[in-house]
This record gives sequence, structure tokens and C-alpha cells, in this order.
Amino acid sequence: MKDYGTLSQAINKLKLEEGYEYDFNLLDEKIELKSESSKYHVNDFDVDKVLRFEGMSNPDDNAILYCITTKDGKKGTLVDGYGISGGQVSKEMLKKLDLKNHRPTD
Repeated sequence: MKDYGTLSQAINKLKLEEGYEYDFNLLDEKIELKSESSKYHVNDFDVDKVLRFEGMSNPDDNAILYCITTKDGKKGTLVDGYGISGGQVSKEMLKKLDLKNHRPTD
């Protein structure tokens, strides 16, 4: 298992070493790439890996970093707190981003 360090270090390493150059935002039923005014529905992207980060003293510092590749070849990251299930996210998106899914977590 590769050590990515902190969340910000991981984002930098993923950009520089693994080509995850884009920053995605989570919407209700899709993810968004604001820099290119693009939106991707659940079937338009794959989650390559998931990285979990836990704060040392503050639970608010917990985060999940998703490494995503879209069907049109854009690689990027999506950062979310541990409260994804409490938000306004579709069931399909919850299933796609579920940590218990068949992909490994680092």
C-alpha cells in the first residue's frame, strides 16, 4: 500500500505522479468538472481507487478522496467528508461511491 501522507499531499502526488489532474465536484446525480463545464452521470465515470483520511483529533478532519476516470479519459479527484450518506445524493451515486464496493481502499 502506497503512503500518500496527508490529504493535500495525496492530491499533489496523484496529480504529479498518476495524472489525476482534474478536480471534480459532487452533485445530486452526477459529478461536475467546473473548469470545463462538464457533467458526468454515474455511468460516465469509474472510481479507480479510494483513499481514506482520518483527523488526529478532530472528526471534522475526516475525508475520502476518490480517484476518478471519466469515459472520455479525464482523470481527477473528488474529495468528500464522511457524511456523504447524509446529503442529497442519489441512490445510484451512493452505490457508485460506496467504500464497501469491489474496489480496494488505500
